[in-house]
Parts: sequence; C-alpha cells; structure tokens
Amino acid sequence: MTKILSIGNSFSQDATRYLQQIAAADGHPLFARNLMIGGCSLERHAGNVRSGSADYEYQEDASSGPACSIQDGLRAEDWDIVTVQQVSHLAGLYETYAPFLGEVLAEVRRLCPRAKIFFHSTWAYEWTSDHPGFANYGCDQEKMADAIAETTARISAEYDLPVIPTGLLIRRLRENAAFDIRKGGRSLCRDGFHLSEDYGRYAAGMLWYTVLTGRLPETAPVLFDGADPALLSLIRETVAGVCE
Repeated sequence: MTKILSIGNSFSQDATRYLQQIAAADGHPLFARNLMIGGCSLERHAGNVRSGSADYEYQEDASSGPACSIQDGLRAEDWDIVTVQQVSHLAGLYETYAPFLGEVLAEVRRLCPRAKIFFHSTWAYEWTSDHPGFANYGCDQEKMADAIAETTARISAEYDLPVIPTGLLIRRLRENAAFDIRKGGRSLCRDGFHLSEDYGRYAAGMLWYTVLTGRLPETAPVLFDGADPALLSLIRETVAGVCE
C-alpha cells in the first residue's frame, strides 16, 4: 500500500480530504496523512525542523489528530511519498522559498531517504476573496494563478521536484461555466480561499490520486451527499486533461 505524508497546512488538508476514499473506490487503497498547522509557511516549517516543536496535528481525512513534531511525522511510517508546499498567499512569490524549502527537503531526505518528494502547487483565490494575502496579487485571480504557475515552474526546476498541479486543475475547472461564479456557477471555494467541502476538495483528491499513482479512475465515485454525477464526470475529465 502506498503511504503518503503531506507537510502542509489547511490547503493540504483540503487536498487530501477525499484522497483515501477515491483510492478505495478505485480498488487501490492508499494510506495518507497530513501534518497540519493552519496558515503554515515554509519559513515556519523550516523553523520547526530546527526546533522539533510538536506544533502539528497528524491528520487523516481532514480530521483532527494527535500533536506531533515534523520529525515525529516523518518517522511515523516508511513513507513512499512526501509532499511539500508554500502557504497559499506566498505561493506565487518566489523570494519566499529560500532557504526554507531547502531546509525542509534536507530533513525529509535525512529521515525518509527512499521517499519520492512532490511539490504541491496550490490554487488562486476566488474573485470575491477577502483574504488579506490576496493583495499580493492585486486581488486578481488571474494574476495570482499566473504567479503561482510561474513560481512553481521555477521551484520544480531548481529543486528537481515533480508537481501536483492542483492550482492548474482549479483554474481549468473555473473556465467552465459550472464553476465560474461570474457566470452564475458554483464556487470551488467555501470562504474565498479554502476549497469547497464538496466539489473543490473532491477535485483536488482526484488529481492527487491520479498524479501520485498514475491511475485515472474509470468512473467518478459519489462520495458526498447531493453530488451531481455530471459535475463529478466533468472533474474527472478535467483531471485527465491536466495529467496528459
């Protein structure tokens, strides 16, 4: 069974909410856990590498878990995959990554030498977001998406990291009227920046499963009440396009 650990924050919490359920529905169960501190930046992760502070929740399926340090989490299992990411409002600002990302990667490689490390590229905020960090991008969704994409490309090349392109997926879905709030569609965010608890989290989980296992589910499983099968199929098709 593939074992996946995310060193992240609430955005990796969103992305992994449905990951295990999607895998189980496709007949290929996996084990996924999230080291979560809300709003945690790479700078803070690097500080926790140095201090060993037990500031994280060790979460499964976005549920609260026991407190632990980053070292505790890395030693908890023989991880196959470890993911890293920047906090959302800094994700498109290249200058916020060094030296912190390098410090985190060094600790992952020290404690999990056989794990494959992925960079999780996060999404732009909703047009209506009132998150103060949206000002870093002129409160413009397209500018934020562009900045994240450009920074992701640089970081991926510089640190030789494969990417989980959740931000690209959310951008592609928003190109469809069903998920474009400016055309009367539903938002993929529940508060302007976190993913919605239904289709947003589902889309991220479908992408993570496909990228990390190389498998696209044959069907889009129904995992939450009130799900529209047509929208689930749209998400699956968009994931397939992103992963081509």
